[in-house]
Amino acid sequence: MHLIKKKFIQFRENQITNQRLFLNRRKFILGLSGSIFFKNLNNIYANTKKNNFDKVVKKKLTSLENISKYNNFFEFGTTKQIWKQAQKLKIENWQIEISGSNISNKSVFLEDILDKVDIEERIYKFRCVEAWSMVVPWQGFQLSNLIKILDPKSDTKYVEFETFFKPNEANNQKQNWYPWPYREIITMDEAMHPLSFIATGVYGKPLPKQNGAPIRLVLPWKYGFKSIKSIVKIKFSNTKNKSFWQTIAPKEYGFWANVNPKVPHRRWSQEYEKDIETGNKYPTLLFNGYEEWVSSLYENINNNSIFY
Repeated sequence: MHLIKKKFIQFRENQITNQRLFLNRRKFILGLSGSIFFKNLNNIYANTKKNNFDKVVKKKLTSLENISKYNNFFEFGTTKQIWKQAQKLKIENWQIEISGSNISNKSVFLEDILDKVDIEERIYKFRCVEAWSMVVPWQGFQLSNLIKILDPKSDTKYVEFETFFKPNEANNQKQNWYPWPYREIITMDEAMHPLSFIATGVYGKPLPKQNGAPIRLVLPWKYGFKSIKSIVKIKFSNTKNKSFWQTIAPKEYGFWANVNPKVPHRRWSQEYEKDIETGNKYPTLLFNGYEEWVSSLYENINNNSIFY
C-alpha cells in the first residue's frame, strides 16, 4: 500500500449540509458532491439497499443537537455535556497504527483509507448500557472493508481497537489510576459481520469531536461502550485481552456486551430504555432489535454469558 501524507480537512459550519437538507436525500448528495469527506459518494445510498437493517428502526431520528450534546466520552469527563471539553482534541493528519497485519506499512493516514472505500449511510439504533437510546444516521463504511484492506494474518481471532492518549487535550486522562488508553476487543467473526460499521460522519457532517472524530466503531447490537471512539490503533490478535471497562469493573462489564433486556446490569434493569429525543420509555429488544442478523454469531443465545 503506497501512502501519501495529506492534510485532514476540517469544515466550517457554512460549508456543511444542515440537518433539514440531510433529510432531502437528493439535495444532500448534491450539496456534498465536492467534499473530500464524501469523495467516494457514488454508492452512498445504493449500498444501504443490500441489507434491510433499517426495518428495525421504528422511531424518528435523534436530532443532531441531541446526538452532539448528549455524550459519553470518558477521556474528557464523566458528565453528558462534555462537547465543549472535546473541542481540545486535535484531529489533523490522523494516523492509525496497525499490528498483526500483512501490510508493510504499520501506520496509515485516515485520508488514505478514505481513498479506498465507498461512503454509505447507515441509520442505526444506538443503545447505551445506561438504559438510554438514540437513532443515529451515520456515514462511513463496513468494518469488513477496512479489514480486507489491512490484510490481517491468517490466525487472527480478535480485533482490538485503541483510542488516543493525550492527557494535555483530554483532561480526564490525567487520572492515572485508570488503565488508559481506552481499549475494546471484538471477535473476528463480529468484525467481519455486515452490521459492523466504521463511522466518519453523522447527519452529512464529519463526526463532531465529542462523537468520536475522526473515526469510530459502531456495533448497533451491542451496548454503546463497545463502539470505541477516535481510533488510533488496530491490532489483529489471537489473544482475548481485556477491555478498558473489563479491567476497571469486571463484575459489571464483560467481553460480549450484547443487548438483552432480560439480563440486567448489576445496578439497574435493562428492560426499558429512555429515548433521548422524546424522553419516552420503550421496551428494549434482544440484540437491540438486530437478532435476525447477528444471533448466528453465537453458539447459544440462551446462554446469558454472551450478554455480559
